[in-house]
Amino acid sequence: MIKNIKTVNGILYLLYQTDVWKSKSSYVCFGIFDSFEHANIQAKKQNLYTSGSEVVIQPVKINQFAEVI
Repeated sequence: MIKNIKTVNGILYLLYQTDVWKSKSSYVCFGIFDSFEHANIQAKKQNLYTSGSEVVIQPVKINQFAEVI
């Protein structure tokens, strides 16, 4: 259960790792963060930046029904 998430304007950031071509089938979600900076720090800490992969940090608005693209 998620508690005490502080968002700015109701935006959270999804952290994904994908292949260098960023194909949808290769996306692996690694977390949801309250700031871009925190997501980026965690991606570096977990060594998600490699020569064979890309890191995607995507902002999403909470309490909104829509497909995440």
